[in-house]
Amino acid sequence: MTSNGTVVSGNNRSRWAALIVLCVGMLMIVLDATVVNVALPAIQSDLGFTQSSLAWVVNAYLIAFGGLLLLAGRLGDLISRRGVFLTGLGVFTVASLFCGVAQSQTMLIVARFVQGVGGALTSAVILGMIVTMFPEPREQAKAIGVYSFVASAGGSVGLLAGGVLTQVINWHWIFFINIPIGIVTAIFALRVLSPDRGTGFGKGADVLGGALITGSLMLGVYTIVSPAAEHGWTAPTTLWLGAASIALLVAFVVREATAANPLVPLRIFRSRVVSGANLIQSVTVAGMFGMFFLGVLYVQNVLHYDALETGLAFLPVTVVIGTLSLKYSEKLITRFGARATLLPGLVLIAAGLALFARVPVDGVYLVDVLPTMILIGTGVGVCFPALATLAMSGATESDAGLASGLINTTTQVGAALGLAVLATLSATRTGEAAAQGAPVEQALTEGYQLGFLIASGLVVVAIGVVLTVLRRDRTTPVVEPELEPVAA
Repeated sequence: MTSNGTVVSGNNRSRWAALIVLCVGMLMIVLDATVVNVALPAIQSDLGFTQSSLAWVVNAYLIAFGGLLLLAGRLGDLISRRGVFLTGLGVFTVASLFCGVAQSQTMLIVARFVQGVGGALTSAVILGMIVTMFPEPREQAKAIGVYSFVASAGGSVGLLAGGVLTQVINWHWIFFINIPIGIVTAIFALRVLSPDRGTGFGKGADVLGGALITGSLMLGVYTIVSPAAEHGWTAPTTLWLGAASIALLVAFVVREATAANPLVPLRIFRSRVVSGANLIQSVTVAGMFGMFFLGVLYVQNVLHYDALETGLAFLPVTVVIGTLSLKYSEKLITRFGARATLLPGLVLIAAGLALFARVPVDGVYLVDVLPTMILIGTGVGVCFPALATLAMSGATESDAGLASGLINTTTQVGAALGLAVLATLSATRTGEAAAQGAPVEQALTEGYQLGFLIASGLVVVAIGVVLTVLRRDRTTPVVEPELEPVAA
């Protein structure tokens, strides 16, 4: 057990058993984020959602999840990471039951919001627990590779699982399946994760800081996924809500800079490596998430794949990510360093997205889709473990939950932002093409092509951040030498 008590009962075997339990919990959360997308048409038909109200099946979850990640990660440091993880599992599992039995729009949306709360509590502390369980660089790189595989490849598995469950049974089972997984994961977590005690609230809980950051993030995510996506970025509602979110964030920073016992110590941001890694994560995920969303629409609306065929189409991404993350990422990071591994991975992702921007109306999977899946899977399998290593490299043991929550927060904000921007610009391009007399499928394809091209551009921006913000390694390959350790 570590001095912070996060870890496990002692021997090497129990540590890896704990890693499996944590990753199963993470997989359940990641699967749920994408499995719902495939089932949305069935949900709409069954519960009578309009096209605009249907978005809230996804948005309710995203707002709670993205808004609470940072707070949840810090609460794990202060109270108990094991306790926060188990609480999140319980909330998520119970909420899944209510989602599954929902017979009204209101019940499903409320249950999805509660699911987001549970998902934030569960996932926010996982990476922090992993880095304290595996302090040795080589083992840590291997463990982060396993985590990165689950976190990144789980999305495409969710597409396949959603297609199978929706097509073979019905949409209710995409939620019911979480119940046995959540229960079994909690049972094993109680056995392999030792009770721990956080650093405590010291001079008192920073309730105001917690309220400010949660309010800012929730309002920010809401602004991105609702008024910005529906009415545009220059609409008055979007501007006012965006300004309010930024004002809350500024107030939070002021509060944390002056509080005697801040909820989120600002020293975590002093490291250019940690800050740079989070920026890269946000921009890259923005491109990736929008690509997956538009890619699903392309194969369904243009190539006319059904739900199951759609899941199978994206399965190669999972296979490639798994092969690289589980077998090679640790060796590459240990041998060449996280930064040197990160750069070629991002280049491959950008190339894959650029290739996807050339998809034709009469596309053939083996020629026009599969090469993109392989390029992107290779890039993600190489660069995401390196990103996680960099993002956690400056955190002390007492701040590991905060750093874990931060990387998850930037991921969710990037995903929401990428989806809103790419979907909006893609739809605008489709509308323009249709107004010029293009056939429906041609207009759709032109919109998707623009979205893929912009997604590639976002990853190019991430490459620029690597080259300008992150410096080249000069000493040890795993912990970047330019990182100044964060003072406790």
